[in-house]
Amino acid sequence: MIFAHLGYRNINSIWEDSDIGEGQVEQYKKDINICMQNNIPMVVMHLTTSSLPPAYSEIGLKRLQKIADYAKEMGVKIAFENTKIKGYLEYVLNNIANDNVGICYDSGHCHAHFNDEFNYSNFKDRIFAVHLHDNDGTSDQHLTPFDGTIDWELVLNKLRENGYVGPTTLESVYADRYLKFAPLEFYEKGYQIGERLSLMLKNNLN
Repeated sequence: MIFAHLGYRNINSIWEDSDIGEGQVEQYKKDINICMQNNIPMVVMHLTTSSLPPAYSEIGLKRLQKIADYAKEMGVKIAFENTKIKGYLEYVLNNIANDNVGICYDSGHCHAHFNDEFNYSNFKDRIFAVHLHDNDGTSDQHLTPFDGTIDWELVLNKLRENGYVGPTTLESVYADRYLKFAPLEFYEKGYQIGERLSLMLKNNLN
């Protein structure tokens, strides 16, 4: 397995002075320990949930540092994902220097929530994983790549320029327009798209 995606139900509490926030640190440490025991080398984490999270703060940063340090002891990487709100990813990556800490770049979030405005170079050589999916720019639709309006040549060029050479992970959802396909057909399409994206990432081809 390339990575495990950890839960984020109470992640906003990580930024707040509360017992729930402290409990989240211990829960994530337990999750990371389970991943280590099962030879999963990386976890993906959100930094916020919802459109109105608490402001990022020193207390949250200290908690995340504890989690990052524990993960390093366990030999596990952490890739923090860009979600709905700008600033959190930059704050954390600029203040946690652990070499086991990087980002999981999510193409759909970047397109729908950031209007494609993303400082890739700020995370040079710290892009550990990717979630690739598409949308029309209005919402996070989790379409198969090339079924929305993302400029995939641009995205893959940016990823490669800033150090990403890893696997292409699709996060398309079998729903809505895709229900006309049998599940196996949907998965076959996804596999073909994944191969196409991998080739573009490696060779700058359309």
